[in-house]
Amino acid sequence: MAPVIPGFEYRRIAVTDGVSLNVAVGGRGAPLVLLHGFPQTHLMWRHVAVELAADHTVICPDLRGYGASDRPAESVAGGYGKRTMAADVVALAGALGHERFALAGHDRGALVAFRAGLDHPAAVTHLACLDVLPTLDMWEVMRGASAAVGFHLYLMAQPPGLPERMIAASADDFFGHFLDLWIGNPAAIPPDVRAAYLAACRSAVPSIVADYRASAGVDVAHDQADRAAGTVLRMPVSVLQQDWGAALGYDAAALWRAWAPELRHTTVDCGHFMAEEAPDVVVAALRELLAR
Repeated sequence: MAPVIPGFEYRRIAVTDGVSLNVAVGGRGAPLVLLHGFPQTHLMWRHVAVELAADHTVICPDLRGYGASDRPAESVAGGYGKRTMAADVVALAGALGHERFALAGHDRGALVAFRAGLDHPAAVTHLACLDVLPTLDMWEVMRGASAAVGFHLYLMAQPPGLPERMIAASADDFFGHFLDLWIGNPAAIPPDVRAAYLAACRSAVPSIVADYRASAGVDVAHDQADRAAGTVLRMPVSVLQQDWGAALGYDAAALWRAWAPELRHTTVDCGHFMAEEAPDVVVAALRELLAR
């Protein structure tokens, strides 16, 4: 039996025509939506979600294209642009009765959360982004030999066909590579959870690639338009990151502060999968954010 978040109710919620999301909901109180990253599903929040459900309604969806959520074709309207995926999240919260909610995301989910904060400031009360840079900044700092650490970004940015075939030919090796490379404490992702992540990714190669491809196209255009217009995140924002910015030659806090005047930036001493490796740290940071 596939692992689940204990004590949470699982539902399928339609967020737009032809697209429903798998979502785990638990707790009572002010709503908090948690968005997972790559190569994971909503299960990455299992420790954090249970703790925060003590006094919040915690909503943990699989993003479109991931986990047990629907995987529309890349060619449908909106595709896998973060603007469309952010609209999914707002629609999901609304369907559950929450017009305003706090939002936290990790990795890919943080990019969706970032876009939701820019596009839907009346809906997002507080925003947390874990271990990521905004898309436009990411592409600007990834250059020279240092860009080798992001080879998957360039692979999945290629036109449809080749990246999907290459990844599908060795899906467990490809996705498992990142689970191994990016983790500081391998015990934080036990075998049953790892197997669930790999199974979910193995069956969703085209939609995962489409998500990354959008980040080399439409997502950049949307970020550029917001930067030119001076659009910023007006809600309280917390960012938790590893200290990899210094090694790659940039100031992550400064990049984030340009987007978020109400920023609190914290360096976390663990691997990339911080909600699983350091859940107490993440819970404390989210509680601090929600109190602001």
